[in-house]
Amino acid sequence: MDNATVLEGVFNHFLGSAGVFRDRDVLRHDYIPESFPHREEQIRHIGEMVAPVLKGARCSNIFIYGKTGTGKTAVTKYVLNKLGQKAAELGSPVKVCYINCRLAGTEYRVFFNLCDAVNVSVPFTGLALGEVFDRFKNGLEARRLMLVAVLDEIDALVKDRGDILLYELTRINEALRGSKTTVVGISNDLRFKELLDPRVLSSLGEEEIVFQPYKADELTDILRERAKLAFNDGMLLEGALGLCAALAAAEHGDARRALDLLRVAGELAERERAKSVNEGHIRLAEKRIEHDRVFEAIKNLPSHSKSVLCSVYLLSKTGVGRIVTGEIYEVYCELCEQIGMAPLTQRRVSDLINELDSLGLLNTQVVSMGRYGRTKKIRLSIPPSLFKNFFIGDDRFGRLICYSPKHLTVYK
Repeated sequence: MDNATVLEGVFNHFLGSAGVFRDRDVLRHDYIPESFPHREEQIRHIGEMVAPVLKGARCSNIFIYGKTGTGKTAVTKYVLNKLGQKAAELGSPVKVCYINCRLAGTEYRVFFNLCDAVNVSVPFTGLALGEVFDRFKNGLEARRLMLVAVLDEIDALVKDRGDILLYELTRINEALRGSKTTVVGISNDLRFKELLDPRVLSSLGEEEIVFQPYKADELTDILRERAKLAFNDGMLLEGALGLCAALAAAEHGDARRALDLLRVAGELAERERAKSVNEGHIRLAEKRIEHDRVFEAIKNLPSHSKSVLCSVYLLSKTGVGRIVTGEIYEVYCELCEQIGMAPLTQRRVSDLINELDSLGLLNTQVVSMGRYGRTKKIRLSIPPSLFKNFFIGDDRFGRLICYSPKHLTVYK
């Protein structure tokens, strides 16, 4: 049977069967539901804080904290979507702008998006940051708007670029008369404020909300509501739903992971033409998601990032209590010599460590050293055995995981 015939059979079977899903997009991260079980208090709280803009009054800046998958972004978008609808009904000049700072990457691109939200024209690149900010400020004032600027993953931008963006946005209202700006920051890092200059902290005047991780029974409620919309009747077994919630609850109460597990399990059941999604499909989905996430992340890393990752792995094998950037850099330089690659500067290696942290391959934690300042405590975010298995098949880097750099003797 030729390839075209095989594919024709696959497509016809899919189109001709009722299938597992009614609407699989309900299980994706960017879906905003009409109901948020166990987040009623946070919805009410955020709503109360932003409501003054409907009467032309500036509300407090808001900072929302919580681990990945606790509903921070979805709840914030839901509340502000409703705020926008209410403003339109009343004819209030309210504008909401949502920006993911990790995707934007620079202050310039954040201000570019803010300008676009208030219909101020600026080139995508090429102007001085101060010029872009002035155009944004003047355009906002001319339009007499109440702007709510949502800066998601703001910690990623501050860690990489500093806090100048927040400083400018928190002081902008001093120069505005007919317009007002409110900043809603969303961060996964509960220690985010430790990164900020005291001048920024003093001008924030913020209110804070912390989203706690979901418990297993709460995740079950969330999944049950989504499953009613996502799956055809009778396709999802109750045991599979409970297992999915339990696995996600064990991993920090991550609703996003629970939804991923449920969707991938449904896709696996669909491909094998199963009559229902059972616990076995959930187990298979768990293995596939974790393996694929880590494997693809490591596989696509540049050579220098792989060397940094190998350095952390080798240091972790020595049982060092706290791995810091300087130690990683010494081992990294030796590994570069072993594979014939010119090492980068220590500043650039520090940037690579931040990038590996954002990918979930490393975990970096800023630790206060008192009067000596702050330093980063760094460790692998994946099991060493899993890391080793991925590198064994790499022709260039496979031998490095068994290598014993000279610098390691210092830390033993």
